[in-house]
Amino acid sequence: EKMNSTMSEEPDALSVVNQLRDLAADPLNRRAIVQDQGCLPGLILFLDHPNPQVVHSALLALRYLAECRANREKMKSELGMMLSLQNVIQKTTTPGETKLLASEVYDILQSSNLSDTDSVNELNYRRRKAQFFLGSTNKRAKTVVLHIDGLDDSSRRNLCEEALLKIKGVISFTFQMAVQRCVVRIRSDLKAEALATAIASTKVMKAQQVVKSESGEEMLVPFQDTPVEVEQNTDLPEYLPEDESPTKEQDKAVSRVGSHPEGAASWLSTAANFLSRSFYW
Repeated sequence: EKMNSTMSEEPDALSVVNQLRDLAADPLNRRAIVQDQGCLPGLILFLDHPNPQVVHSALLALRYLAECRANREKMKSELGMMLSLQNVIQKTTTPGETKLLASEVYDILQSSNLSDTDSVNELNYRRRKAQFFLGSTNKRAKTVVLHIDGLDDSSRRNLCEEALLKIKGVISFTFQMAVQRCVVRIRSDLKAEALATAIASTKVMKAQQVVKSESGEEMLVPFQDTPVEVEQNTDLPEYLPEDESPTKEQDKAVSRVGSHPEGAASWLSTAANFLSRSFYW
């Protein structure tokens, strides 16, 4: 890789895929990205990229896009999508958390055309198959359910996402806004307290863990107040500077990228441009 590329040169794959991931994190952009001619094929090609950070970032973008039910059929039928996901899962050199994320995206798309009950059964069946398929890597993941006080609008959700994305060992997460919950898949060697510390660092939210008692009832268990040392992900993009933070502009707009649709659109065309130049000549 070239050191310090000058401004006139192309953006590198990692910065493009990180931008796409950040755009996909905003629900308002998810349809547009999948409708765009260049973005989906580009993300699929990124799944083959030699840099594992690019692959993981592309998978996070796809995971976000797949959250929008209307996108799933198109994503599933996109040339090379399912095959590339399978390659990531089967490649022996793929890191464990990347495999898990890939199999999660694969499962969601695979069950896209089933009705809800069918898809739950199908997902459970696939998950059992995936566990067998992934063997030991799967023992390295666990699910933590958090109840987050203060998680009550999409700007808070963005803060929460940013805090979680910075933790090394977080595989994926899904929000259940109506009940102020976040379901987080993490590597088993990561302590759940690290999630609480990260969420507390937002200063406006606090997390408790949802656990089931022996009788099957759900209970909220507060975390200890002693902050845990959190290992940071070093490959994260720069976030918006303070003066553009969504909390200060709440009356204008709630969501980070969605509040600048023209910015999102121009970024999409830059990304698509980059992708078409990199891959199709």
